[in-house]
Amino acid sequence: MSVELETNKAPFLESGHLEGCLFTGEWETRALTAAVVEPATGSTLAKIALADPDQVTQSAKRASSAQKLWAATDPAERALVLAKAAALLESHAAEAVHWLVREGGGAQLKANFEIAVTVKALWLAATLPEQAQGLVLPSVTGQRSSARRKPRGLIGIISPFNFPLYLAMRAVAPALALGNGVILKPDPRTAICGGHVIARLFELAGLPKGLLHVLPGGGEVGEALCCDPHIAMIQFTGSTGAGRAVGQLAGRHLKKVSLELGGKNPLIVLDDADIDAAATNVAWGAYLHQGQICMATGRVLVHESIAGRFIDALAAKARAIKTGNPVSEEVFNGPLINQRQADHVRSIVDDTLAQGAVLEAGGKGEGLFYQPTVLSGVRPGMRAFDEEIFGPVAVVTSFRTEEEAITLANMTDYGLSAAVFSRDVGRAMRVGDQLHAGLLHINDQTVGDDVVNPFGGFGASGNGAAIGGPANLDEFTEWQWVTLRDTPPAYPI
Repeated sequence: MSVELETNKAPFLESGHLEGCLFTGEWETRALTAAVVEPATGSTLAKIALADPDQVTQSAKRASSAQKLWAATDPAERALVLAKAAALLESHAAEAVHWLVREGGGAQLKANFEIAVTVKALWLAATLPEQAQGLVLPSVTGQRSSARRKPRGLIGIISPFNFPLYLAMRAVAPALALGNGVILKPDPRTAICGGHVIARLFELAGLPKGLLHVLPGGGEVGEALCCDPHIAMIQFTGSTGAGRAVGQLAGRHLKKVSLELGGKNPLIVLDDADIDAAATNVAWGAYLHQGQICMATGRVLVHESIAGRFIDALAAKARAIKTGNPVSEEVFNGPLINQRQADHVRSIVDDTLAQGAVLEAGGKGEGLFYQPTVLSGVRPGMRAFDEEIFGPVAVVTSFRTEEEAITLANMTDYGLSAAVFSRDVGRAMRVGDQLHAGLLHINDQTVGDDVVNPFGGFGASGNGAAIGGPANLDEFTEWQWVTLRDTPPAYPI
């Protein structure tokens, strides 16, 4: 597919796309605004408009009408819009990275990775419109029977702050590609990257007006999405507590619900593992984006025979990580998203130390900056063992047998990601087979998404739904059975 674009390097986002504006197919100013604050400095980056439930009602009516025309559009035309959006993001990657670093507080490395997977998600979505989307079924003589996939209609997408561009786009792109309309509610804390960048991409790519609406707002906007009769499905990524509320409300209105929630992700280091390699992987999985990732390595289970050497190696890596403002310094560890999250991390670490755990590295912070931390001697019942921390804290627990490691790993309501380290891949796989997780990695850490994979968790990490790769057709389309007869049957009545 050939996509021609102007190589204009003028700013991708200008004040008219940010200050007090909502995107409803065009940029509209609103009186209700909220400041987008840079976590590293506390400065205001922009004042974005906030939606309210009345705006959800208006947008849902308009997007539902636009969706019917979009679903009837030639698949090649839909594919071209997605391809243009992908090429545009590639062209403006540097500006998007700048916004990701400033708005979310993540390191340049994290922002570059987020751009890469978002571009990949767009290119893969561009292939969806022209994929086979039906089956020929067995049928009796004189009848043809088939099953075809049809767009669900209008999709409400509620996305989080931590990977704001990708975790929104991984749902927006396939939903649009498959003929749906979208109302996106990004987290207001990261509404520029999680909403305005996406709106601008599709505006420039030629998406029909009114098909995509971007409505930042609080819980009342999410509730309105769950209740609006024009919206057929809710795709939610965020905390388990909020996800339960979304699932309950959307279910009451008989909407399809896709929930991607939190995790307490175990990584098991068996006694024959490469200690330095395992420590390197744990450091990446626990500290990437300050641990503010649903797949973060949240529970490190190490065989007692190597626990001391492993803890020393991990603590050394934690102490070597530089913390600071990722805009002005080359750092891996930036600020947490806000003071509430910083206080949450400090509270869990302090309480766990009071319960008898040992501080091996870190454990201190100033403002939103918290040092990469290693806690050892952590046992069930301690807060750091039981709770999702969402901060740069590696929690180490030792075990004696494989059976004990499996029990400790599964001692949680969550079931998102898990990992096992061993030089014996067969042994690692046998252990991995017994872990309750939607994602399993052998000799790798727990944070990973290749876009082509179905992504979803078990238990409190989701509702059995998956998104990405082959799962996108299941999520964003529904089956219709169609039969054709040469002549009507003569029923005996």
